[in-house]
Amino acid sequence: MKSSIIKNLIIAGVAVTIATSCAKKLDLFPQNDLTSASTFSTAAGYKNVLAKIYGGLATTGNAGPAGNSDIQGLDEGSQSPFIRGFFNCQELPTDEAVVSWNDQTIKDFHNLSWTSSDPFLLGMYARPIYNITIANEYLRESTNEKVAGRGLSGAEATEIQKTRSEVRFLRAFNYWVMMDLFGKSTFITEENKIGTDLPSEIQRTALFDYIEKELLAIEGEMAPAKTIEYGRVDQGAAWALLARLYLNAKVYAGKDMYTQAITYSKKVIGAGYTLSNNYRQLFMADNDKQKNEFIFAVNCDGLRTQSYGNTTFFVHAAAGDDHSEYGVGGGWYGYRATKGLADKFSDLSGSSDKRAMFTTSKYGISASQIAIGDLSVFDNGLHVNKWKNLRSDGGLVSDVNKDFADIDFPIFRLPEIYLIYAEAVLRGGTGGDQTTALDNINKIRFRGFGSPAGNNYKLLPSDLNLQTVLDERARELYWEGHRRTDLIRYNQLTTATYLWPWKGGVASGTAVDAKYSLFPIPSANITANPKLTQNPGF
Repeated sequence: MKSSIIKNLIIAGVAVTIATSCAKKLDLFPQNDLTSASTFSTAAGYKNVLAKIYGGLATTGNAGPAGNSDIQGLDEGSQSPFIRGFFNCQELPTDEAVVSWNDQTIKDFHNLSWTSSDPFLLGMYARPIYNITIANEYLRESTNEKVAGRGLSGAEATEIQKTRSEVRFLRAFNYWVMMDLFGKSTFITEENKIGTDLPSEIQRTALFDYIEKELLAIEGEMAPAKTIEYGRVDQGAAWALLARLYLNAKVYAGKDMYTQAITYSKKVIGAGYTLSNNYRQLFMADNDKQKNEFIFAVNCDGLRTQSYGNTTFFVHAAAGDDHSEYGVGGGWYGYRATKGLADKFSDLSGSSDKRAMFTTSKYGISASQIAIGDLSVFDNGLHVNKWKNLRSDGGLVSDVNKDFADIDFPIFRLPEIYLIYAEAVLRGGTGGDQTTALDNINKIRFRGFGSPAGNNYKLLPSDLNLQTVLDERARELYWEGHRRTDLIRYNQLTTATYLWPWKGGVASGTAVDAKYSLFPIPSANITANPKLTQNPGF
C-alpha cells in the first residue's frame, strides 16, 4: 500500500460540489457548499481542500467509485473522470487506440466525427472547470489576511502560503487541458465573485499567455525540484509544463518558441531526474518507486482513491479473458491499438524493445489478429498490456478484490522532456545541440532495449529527424495521453499525410475535416452561458 499525504486525505477531502444540473447550469458560476467558517477554520481544513484539488485528477466524488459525484447529470464512471476522459480525447482519435463498445457516442472519437452534443465531451469540459473552481476557492481563502483573520499563524500559516503556488500550478495545468482540447475556455479566477455574473470566455492565444504568465510567476515560489512529497508539484512540474507549452506554441498561439522549449527542458534535465532501469515497472502497481523519473504523477490507490475513471480504467478496459495478466478480477473487453502503433515497433513480442508490451496469452500479435475488420470485435487489434495492477516486488495490491488499481498516472516523465529538447532543436530552437539531443534519445532507447550488448538500439546522427522523434514519442509514450497533441503538431491528425486503420470511420483510413483538430464547446454549456462561442465548423 502506498503512503502519501495526498492519498490519505483525498478520501477525507471536504465535499465541494456543483449543486446545479450539469446539463443545464454547468457554465453558470459553479455553486458550492463550502463555507469559510467551517472549512477553512483550521490548518487541517486547508489541507483537506488541497487534497481535494489534487484529487480532482484521480477521483470523481466523495463516496468512492460512485455516489456524491462532483459533477451531476453525467455517468460518474465514464463521463466525468479526468484520466479516463483525457485518454479518450488524446488517444482514441489516433492510431494508438480503438474501442469495441457501442457506448453512446464513444466510437465517434476514433472516427473523428464528434459533435457538440457529445456527453463524453460535456464531461471532459466540466472536469477541468470544476477543478479550477475549487482551486479558485482555495486561493480566495488562503490570502495572508484571511489566514491571519482565522487565528492561524507561525508554521501553519507559512505552510498554507507555500501551498498557494501548488494550487496555481494545478489551475494552470487544468487550463492547459482546456486550451489543448477545446482551444478556449470558460475563464474564472479567484478575482471573480461567485454568483454575480456569468463567466467570460477566453480565447486560445490569451489563454496561452495567461498560463505562461502564471507558470513564470510561480516557478520561483515553488519548492525546488525533487524536494516535495511525491504526488505534489514543485519547480520541476512547472518547468515541464512550460517546456510542453512552448513546444506547442505554434499550434496554440502562432508563436515560434522552440528556444524557450529548450531552455525549460534543460532546466528539468539538469534538476537531477534520472531514467528508471526498467521501463515496464513504470506502469505497475508500485510505480511510486519510480519517482526518480516521474516529475509529477497523479496518485491512484485501490483503497483510497477508488474510481472507474483513473488507472483502474486502463487495466480493465484493455483486458478480456486474460484479465489476470493485468492484475484485475475481470476484463471490460474494450480498448486496443491499431496497426499504426504496431508498425512503430520492429518486434512486437518485446524480446528486443521492452516497450512493446502487447502480447498476452489470450490475444496474439499475428498480422491477422492485429487487423481490425470489425471495430466491435474485441479479439481484433493490437492488445496493449502496458498498464498492470501487479507489483514489481510480487507483493499484494491494496484492493484484495482487484477491482481498483494502485497504478499512479504520470503527467510528466523525464523521457518526454528529452524528446521535447530534441524536437525543439530540430525545429530551429537555439541553446541546444543535435549531439545532446541524439544522446538523450539513445538513453531512452538503451533502457527500452534492456541494456543490449550490441549497439542495435542506437540511432546515428543521420537518423535524427522530426519523424524519428515523433515515432520515438509513440514508442515511449503510447497510452499516456500525448498522441493527439503530437499528431496535430506534425499536421498528421486530420490530413492524408498519415493514415491508420479506421481513421475517419473508413477501414483503410481517410482524411477528415481540419475542424477535428479541436473538440467543440458542448452545446449545453453555450445554452447555459451565452458568453461562450462555438469553435468553427460545429
